[in-house]
Amino acid sequence: MILIIAEKPSLARNIADAIGSMQKRQGYLEGQGYLITWAFGHLFSLCDIEDYTGPTASGRWSLENLPCFPEKFRFRLKKNAATKEVDPGVQQQFECIRALCNREDVEAIVNAGDADREGEIIIRLCMDNALQAPKKRLRLWLPDQTPETVRAALQELKEESEYDPLADEGFARTYIDWLYGVNLTRFATLKTGTLLRVGRVIVPIVKAVYDRDMAIQNFVPELYYGVSSKEETAGVMLELNSKQKFTGDEKEKAENYAAALNAEKAVVTGKKSKKDSLPPGKLYSLSKLQNVLGKKYKMPMEESLKVLQGLYEKGFVTYPRTNSEYLATAEKEKIKKILQNVKALGYPVAFRDAKTIFDDSKIESHSALTPTYKIPAKSSLTEPEQKVYQTIFRRFAAVFCAEECVCRKNELTVRVGDLEEFTLKGTVILEKGWTQYDDYNKNDKILPDLQKGDEVAIHFAPREKETSPPKHYTIETLNNYLKNPFKEDKAKAEEQDEFDDAEEYRAIFEGLELGTEATRTGIIDNAIKSRYLELKKDVYTILPGGIFLIEQLLQMGISMDKYKTSTLGRALKKVYRQEMRVEESVALAAEEIRAVFERRPAPPETDTDTGFYGDVVGKCPLCGKDVVRGRYSYGCSGYKETGCHFKVGIEICHRVISKQNAALLLETGKTAKITGFVSKKNTLFDAALKLQDGKAVFDF
Repeated sequence: MILIIAEKPSLARNIADAIGSMQKRQGYLEGQGYLITWAFGHLFSLCDIEDYTGPTASGRWSLENLPCFPEKFRFRLKKNAATKEVDPGVQQQFECIRALCNREDVEAIVNAGDADREGEIIIRLCMDNALQAPKKRLRLWLPDQTPETVRAALQELKEESEYDPLADEGFARTYIDWLYGVNLTRFATLKTGTLLRVGRVIVPIVKAVYDRDMAIQNFVPELYYGVSSKEETAGVMLELNSKQKFTGDEKEKAENYAAALNAEKAVVTGKKSKKDSLPPGKLYSLSKLQNVLGKKYKMPMEESLKVLQGLYEKGFVTYPRTNSEYLATAEKEKIKKILQNVKALGYPVAFRDAKTIFDDSKIESHSALTPTYKIPAKSSLTEPEQKVYQTIFRRFAAVFCAEECVCRKNELTVRVGDLEEFTLKGTVILEKGWTQYDDYNKNDKILPDLQKGDEVAIHFAPREKETSPPKHYTIETLNNYLKNPFKEDKAKAEEQDEFDDAEEYRAIFEGLELGTEATRTGIIDNAIKSRYLELKKDVYTILPGGIFLIEQLLQMGISMDKYKTSTLGRALKKVYRQEMRVEESVALAAEEIRAVFERRPAPPETDTDTGFYGDVVGKCPLCGKDVVRGRYSYGCSGYKETGCHFKVGIEICHRVISKQNAALLLETGKTAKITGFVSKKNTLFDAALKLQDGKAVFDF
């Protein structure tokens, strides 16, 4: 007997359907020499800190067991979030898996987790905890869940050990995320008295939106003058925009330059016109698909991934969490079969063997998203499923379209005297080709039929303009940033005819991206549910909770920026390439976390450490009760009992008042001279704080 452990019940059903004639049992299926059982995604989770250290004296989160760096990480069956007990359904299914694993007639066990690092370790944990004696372990790797693919994959089972590098990467990521999430979430929560979800990836994502929104909020527009002409020539309105820019106090210079241009003749000095073919876009990776769905349908990433996962489980599309827009060269025959089915629907498609489609060097684990040979009836899909499926299907039809998109590319060069030269470009679609099936969004200008030497009508004038603030992140622009946070933003780069994506794939393979295709959607959704970010239509904005998170972490000296996150991302890829051991990558994270807890006190002039929520700072100068550190201020603990309202803000004039300085103020009546206050006029100043009539005031 061969035992197959699927990651989810839906996959178990698809495998059973492909094998055929399976009998249903309690928690598994049996037949044709196979036993098929399943997990419910994660059946195991890492133990909590208290499982390593024992309970704290108070029974609540405490500094006494922080930081925690387990010598050996331990897993346990998942507990119900509400009851804190192991879920009965989880326990029952694992007992079924354990019994099947240890059946005497089971000769080999097949890991049928999702084809990624998370799926790899989900099933390994089930086997590791279930097996009482070693057995042969194999791996089923499925690019899609169609019966044909499942049957073929069952004939090509690999030794599970071939996937050890992927498992190592999966375990390293799990351990590192636990160290960050558990240690720093507790530390930040104890510091602020507010639950702050601190994670290796969620923080830099929230910080990216925070930085952008702060830049927009603090943006001060500047007036400038551009010089342009918009006049009709040969029945077409032509706009000529000068490269010269003039500051807000140079209006006269702008007028003089416009007059100088108008005193000259504008003459066509060059003309290019060539018939060309316009290439279609590339096949979709998950994030590129989510970009399109977000922009076109305002579909949140969480929804698009859920719909896509459903289409995959029904066998209609290939594996969803792919970071590639290319197909493997070994898939050519499979693609030919899919094309036959697409052609039977009336689409003019033909197999094309091109490097822009098939490129093994740009595939890490999974090829681009495509439809499978199993094409659904339109009536069988919900409206969201139809939108997602059609977007993938139409791009596939465009990429393999047998009819070229023929266009005429026109270019005019216009020279105005010896002052300036202008280049005007336009494209006219002559034969639609693939644009019948996939969106083509370029808004190219229509150019008049002018010849070299023809004169162009001009009337240049200064145009008063303002510099523009940065734009809020959208689903598309945030996704593009997270894929390579170190790349200069190239607006519409993908629309360039000769766009080279080598840099993008290098960033993915090196681990520079923030999160992965498999995790990013869930992390962003977590940030939204935690009320750190808001998504309206397809635009992200920071919420007060997100501002509080980032600013509090900065106060604590916890700098979880893109640089540190990508350092760990690179370490995970080194683990995958077997250039680094799991333990070494975990040690890198532990070193960063240890530094937070071992932060040395700064001198009072520059100190920003505000202590922990609830810390006693000193005695109230008004009523003698304890002054304690609250969320936003150091305040008198007797306010409920005596009505005393004494307090000192934790932040005054954009400068954090440290616990050390608050204690000095209460003990001596005066703080040290604190550096770095910011005035209403946005200038820096230094000052001490002193007590005056029961209030903290500046002492210059």
